[in-house]
Amino acid sequence: MSDFLEKNPWNALRQFTNARIALGRAGNSLPTAPLLAFNLSHAQARDAVHHPLDTDVLHEQLRAQNFKTLDVHSAAPDREHYLRRPDLGRRLSDESREALKQLTVDSPEVVFVIADGLSAFAASKQSIPLLQAVRTKLTDWKIGPVVVARQARVALGDEIGELLGAKLVVMLIGERPGLSSPDSLGIYLTYAPKVGCSDAQRNCISNVRPEGLDYPAAAHKLHYLLTHARRLGVTGIGLKDDSDALLASAAPTPSISDASNSSAE
Repeated sequence: MSDFLEKNPWNALRQFTNARIALGRAGNSLPTAPLLAFNLSHAQARDAVHHPLDTDVLHEQLRAQNFKTLDVHSAAPDREHYLRRPDLGRRLSDESREALKQLTVDSPEVVFVIADGLSAFAASKQSIPLLQAVRTKLTDWKIGPVVVARQARVALGDEIGELLGAKLVVMLIGERPGLSSPDSLGIYLTYAPKVGCSDAQRNCISNVRPEGLDYPAAAHKLHYLLTHARRLGVTGIGLKDDSDALLASAAPTPSISDASNSSAE
């Protein structure tokens, strides 16, 4: 049967990307193996959208890392409403809103919200390692309790931050699953959060996962944006992310001997 397979000349490039390139051909169709792999990835993406967030485990893991936690739910009563009514995912349920109003919390500088979004897999896998990485950089910050939010859209963080009196809110939310990344986390940072903020008032860091933007790199970017947002009093289009340039300028310049050794390798 292998005699009928036509290999793609780009096959050597597959080691550099998860993109579906150089899959070969069997007649006018894909070979069976890449077709089955595509179907598996599609099923994993669908599962990521519908899989519920295990909030009990998440709270337990957060408390084990000495984070104080809160639990909230959006106005979307279930997954079906969440997917069909994005507006409900942007506002708190009446019960959660009243619970936050009753809290007596000193106004924090930053509140982190872990939200299921479109991939509870991402929230479960990536959020705590990221929080651990960034917390070590925020030694002079007043950090509020970590809020775990179910059936949440990005804008839900605005209402949460407003009710808690936070200067900044950081949403750690599951991104829309791709066929090679069902567990990718997005980070959305908003200064002076309140109901009605637009996406132009936020900064976004995407594709946070070990195979994409890893935790140290994501923590570096987030710390940079938080620091400058606090200093300038703005996020979104008024806050430019120059964190990569900062890393490049901090990198040591290789000597001539280093360069020669590198080329020899």
